[in-house]
Amino acid sequence: MRVAINGMGRIGRLLCRRLIALDGMELVAVNDIMDPENLAYLLRYDSVYGTLPGACSYREGRLEMNGRKFSVLRQEDARLLPWKELGVDIVLECSGKYSSRGKAAIHLAAGARKVLLSTTGSSDVPLLIYGFNQHALEQAGDIISPGGCMTNCATHVLYLLNSIGIESAHLNILHSYTSRQELVDTAHPHFRRGRAAAESIIPVEIDLAGSLERLLPGLHGRIAAVSTRVPVANGALADFTVQLKSRVGAQEVNSLFRTSSQHEYQGILEYNEEALVSLDIKGNTHSCVIDGTLTSVVGNHLKLITWFDNEYGYTSRMIDWLFYWKKLL
Repeated sequence: MRVAINGMGRIGRLLCRRLIALDGMELVAVNDIMDPENLAYLLRYDSVYGTLPGACSYREGRLEMNGRKFSVLRQEDARLLPWKELGVDIVLECSGKYSSRGKAAIHLAAGARKVLLSTTGSSDVPLLIYGFNQHALEQAGDIISPGGCMTNCATHVLYLLNSIGIESAHLNILHSYTSRQELVDTAHPHFRRGRAAAESIIPVEIDLAGSLERLLPGLHGRIAAVSTRVPVANGALADFTVQLKSRVGAQEVNSLFRTSSQHEYQGILEYNEEALVSLDIKGNTHSCVIDGTLTSVVGNHLKLITWFDNEYGYTSRMIDWLFYWKKLL
C-alpha cells in the first residue's frame, strides 16, 4: 500500500517514524510547508520519544530514514499535490486543514484513492472507531475519520458500561498540553488556551460529548465532557464519573474490563492493576488502559480511571486502519 502524509505536526511525524519500519506499507511522500532540513531534524530528534536510531537526512527533494527514501513536498494548496503520479493509495490527512468532506475530497481529486483523517472531522465525514464499528468501512466511502485520541478511549468504555446501564456520564480528560496552547501568556480567542501551558492546569472546551453521541445514540443527552490540560508533554488520564442504572461492585466492573481486554477488545483495551503514573503510558499502543486499582463505586455512582498515550495509542489505531483498509483495496 502506497501512503502519503499531509501535515507533519506531532501525529504526522510519529506516523512517519512508524511507517518506515512497517512491512506492507510504503511511505511515498510527505507534504508540509516547513523547511525540509527542519523536518529532517524534527524526525530525528523527538523530545517525547527520543532520538531515532539510524540516519535521517534530506537531499534534493527526498528524505532518507533508516534506508527508506520518500519525497518531501512543500505544497500549500492540496489541489496541486501529485498524488496521481505518485500512485498514492491512502492520504493520511494530518494538517487539520482538510477535515470536512468537501475539503478532504481535494486529495481524491488530486489522485489519491482514499483519505484517512487524523481528527474527528466535521459531521459529514463518517466517524469509525477501530475496534468498535470498523465493519462499516465498506459503506463509508473513500473518506473516513478514525475519531480522536479521547474518542478512541471513551467509546469502548461507555459501550461496555452501557451493558450495565448508564443514566449519565461525566468525563474529565486530564491531557498533556498541545500545540493549540501557548508557551507564554498571550492573546487567544479562547482565553484559557492563551495562558502558559507548562505553568497551569488549564480547563478547555472539547467536542467529545457530541462525537460520543454520534457513536452511541442511545446515550444522547446523557454525556458531558471537559478536557483539563496539565503540564506534561505526553500522556493522558480519563476520569469517568458514571451514574449507573443498577448497583454493581467495583470488582464486577473490573471483571467486565479485564475479560473484554482478553477477548473482543484485545489490543485495543488493556486492563492494569499496577501503580501507574502518566509517564508509564508513553509508547503504549492501546486506546485505553483501565486502572483497576482506582475503580470505586458508591451507591450507583462509579468512578473509573483510564490512561492512554494520546499520540502513540492514537497512531496505533490509524495504522490498524491502514492494514484493515488494505484488505479491501
